[in-house]
Amino acid sequence: MKKTITVALTGNPNVGKTTVFNALTGARQHVGNWPGVTVEKKTGKLDHSGTTIEVTDLPGTYSLTAYSADEVIARNFIIEDHPDVVVQVVDASNLERNLYLTMQLAELGRPVIIALNMADVAEGRGDTIDDKRLSELLAMPVIRTVGTSGKGLTDLLDAVVKIAAKGEKHTHTIGYGDEAEARISELVRILDDDPALAGRYPLRWLAVRLIEGDADIRKILTGSSVASAVDTLLHEIETDDYEALLADKRYEAIGAILPQACTICVRKMTGSDMIDRVVTNKYLGIPIFLALMWGAFQLTFAVAEPFMAGIEYIFGWLGEAVAASVGPAWLASLLGDGVIGGVGGVLVFVPNIFILFLLLSILEGSGYLARAAFIMDRLMYAIGLPGKSFIPMLMGFGCNVPAIMATRTIEDDRDRLITILVNPFISCGARLPVYILFAGVFFGAAAGNVIFGLYVLGIAVAILSAKLFRSTILPGDSSAFIMEMPPYRIPTVKTALLNMWEKGSMYLRKAGGIILIGSLVVWFLASFPFGVEYGAEESFAGMIGHLLEPLVAPLGLDWKIAVALLFGFVAKEIVVSSLGVLYGSGEEALSDALLADPGLSAAAALALMVFVLLYMPCVAALAVIKKETGSWRWAGFSVVYGLVVAWVLAFVTYHVAGIFLGGM
Repeated sequence: MKKTITVALTGNPNVGKTTVFNALTGARQHVGNWPGVTVEKKTGKLDHSGTTIEVTDLPGTYSLTAYSADEVIARNFIIEDHPDVVVQVVDASNLERNLYLTMQLAELGRPVIIALNMADVAEGRGDTIDDKRLSELLAMPVIRTVGTSGKGLTDLLDAVVKIAAKGEKHTHTIGYGDEAEARISELVRILDDDPALAGRYPLRWLAVRLIEGDADIRKILTGSSVASAVDTLLHEIETDDYEALLADKRYEAIGAILPQACTICVRKMTGSDMIDRVVTNKYLGIPIFLALMWGAFQLTFAVAEPFMAGIEYIFGWLGEAVAASVGPAWLASLLGDGVIGGVGGVLVFVPNIFILFLLLSILEGSGYLARAAFIMDRLMYAIGLPGKSFIPMLMGFGCNVPAIMATRTIEDDRDRLITILVNPFISCGARLPVYILFAGVFFGAAAGNVIFGLYVLGIAVAILSAKLFRSTILPGDSSAFIMEMPPYRIPTVKTALLNMWEKGSMYLRKAGGIILIGSLVVWFLASFPFGVEYGAEESFAGMIGHLLEPLVAPLGLDWKIAVALLFGFVAKEIVVSSLGVLYGSGEEALSDALLADPGLSAAAALALMVFVLLYMPCVAALAVIKKETGSWRWAGFSVVYGLVVAWVLAFVTYHVAGIFLGGM
C-alpha cells in the first residue's frame, strides 16, 4: 500500500467542493498559486488508515473544454501531475449538469470516484437516487456525502485508499457514433507512432480533444513527428461540427443513465424557491442586497469596538514603556514611533477586518452572494457589462489582486478589460483601517453609515466608469450571463472560520512584512537629517510633504497626509501606519492625536476617505493589471484615471461636506 496518496478534488462551482475539502483537511491546508499563473492553489493533508492523503482542491469548472484558465488548470493537473485518484464532488440535486464533467473525466484514463454530495437536499425535494446502480452504469465508485455534516467522508476516504491500492485506470468510454469513432481511431493510430506522446497522454483523449478543435492540444504536438499527419487529417473535417456532435453524445449518455439510477418525483416549490422569489425580485433584490451589506458594516463596527479599544490600550502602554525604558533616544523613537506607532496603528483594526471577512464568508456559504451577481445582472448589462463581471467586483471587497485575476472567467476580451480597469474602485480590506480610523474619530456613532456609504460610492464609481469606457474607448455589446443558482445552505462554522482566517491572515502577513518596512522608511524620513525634531517640517518627510501639499491642500489636507498617501501607493494600510509614525503616536492613541490636530476637520476626513477609496491601485494590484492586460499602458491608464477621479470627487466632497459639517 502506498504511504502517500495524491487526490485531485474537482467539480462544478457551487457543489460543496470547498466544504468537502475543508472537512477533509481542516487546518492542515496550504494556499499558494499554481506555477506560472496567479490562480490560487489549495492543498491539504490528512491521515487515514495509516496512509497520508494529499488533497489538491482544483478550481471549480463545468467542463474540461479548457476555454478558461480554471479549466486549463484542472485538466492539466489531472493529466500532467498524475494524481492517484480523482474525486469529483457532484451536486446530487443537479445530476444531469454535473455528469457532463464526469463524462469528460472518464476519458482521461484516471481512477475516478464520485462524491455524491448534498444527497439529503436532492431527496428532500423528491429525488430518489440509486447510488449502487449509478456506480455500475458509470463504472466508478459512487459515495454519498454531506459535506456540511461530514457524513460519508470516512467511506469516501476508504474508497480512495482502496482504489489507489489497485492502481487501476478508468477505461469506460462513450461511443460517439461511427463517423466520429472512425476519425478518433485514425488519430489514435497516428498519435501512437510518437512514443513520447503515447507514454505521457491517454491517446483516445488526445484524439477526442483534437477533433473538437482544442488549440492547447494542438500546441502539445508542436515538434512531434506526427504533427504533420494530424494536421492533414484535421484539415479534412469541421471541428466545430464535431465539438457539437460529441457534446450531444455525452448528453445522450447522461440521458440514458439517469432514468436507470434516479427517479425524479413531482417537484414541489422548495423553501429555496420561495426565498428566491423575494431576494431576486427585480424591485426588492437590490434594496435587500444593500440592506444586508449595511447590516454587515454596522455589525462589524459594533462587535469590533471593544476589541479595538483593548488592542489600542496595549500598544499605547507599549509605546509609553519603550519611551521610558529604552535608550538611546533614537532607538526609543525607532521602536516606539516606527514599529509600535506604525504597525500597531494598523493592527488595531484586525478585529474589524476579521469580522467583516467572517460575515462575507457566511453570505457566500449560504448561497446568497451568487444571487447578488444575478440581481446585479440587469444593472451590469445596462452599463455594458455582463453579470459575471460583478463576481470579481464582489471579490474586490476582500482584495483587488485576486479579484482582477478572477476576470479570467470572462470570455469577451473587452468585457474583461473594462472589469479589470474598474475593479480598483471596489473598496478592498486594505482601505478599511483608514475608514475605521477617520470615521471613528470624526463621525462617532455614524461611522458605520459613513463606511457603508464609501463602499456604495466605490461600486457607483466603478459602474459609471464602466459605462464611460463602454461608450468611448472600448465600445461593443456585453456578452450574455449564464449561471447556476446553488441551493441555500446553512454555512458551517468550520468553513466560515477557515475562509475568515485565510483572508485575514493575508492582512496579518502584510502587517508583519510590508507595513513594517514602510513604517521604518517613514520613520527614517521623519527622523533625518540629524538634529531635526522628530516629524518636523524640516525633516525629509516634511520636505516631501510640503512638495506635495499644494496638490492636497484644496482637499483640506496637509503635508503629513500627503506623505501618508504617497506611501499608501505601496499598500493602503501604510496610510494608517505612516500617520502613526508621523504623529508619533507610540505614546498615545493615533485617534487622539488626529482629533487634537486643529488642521483636520470632519469635511477633510471625509474627503481623505473618498480619495483613499479611489486614488490608485496598490503596487500589487498594478502589477496584476499589467500582467492580465499584457500592457503597462493600461496599468498607467488605471493610475492616471484613478488619481483624476479621486481628486475631483474628494474636492467636491470636501467643499459640499464643509457646508453641512463646518470646519472648513
